[in-house]
Amino acid sequence: MLIVVIAALALGTYATRLGGVLLRERLDLPEWALRLLPVAAATLLAALAATAALTEAGRFVGPARPAGVLVGLLLAWRRASFVLVVLGAAGTTAGLRLLGVQ
Repeated sequence: MLIVVIAALALGTYATRLGGVLLRERLDLPEWALRLLPVAAATLLAALAATAALTEAGRFVGPARPAGVLVGLLLAWRRASFVLVVLGAAGTTAGLRLLGVQ
């Protein structure tokens, strides 16, 4: 049963992407919609990142993980190397959890 669900989702994703390619020339979107499409994509990505950072199984994960994400964001904003960003975020989360902050 699970493989059927995975196959259906894969097929739906493929059809959606193929539809975008095939219908791009046929659709005349208004100028305001063309300007909003990149913003909508960035907003969706930010919402996905916030959901992953703040929740697990539909519940708030506590302050340790969001604090680690915040440290990672600050390091990335300061243009630290990728390895330093990951280690800083993971180290902050692990350190807080070691101190008993969930």
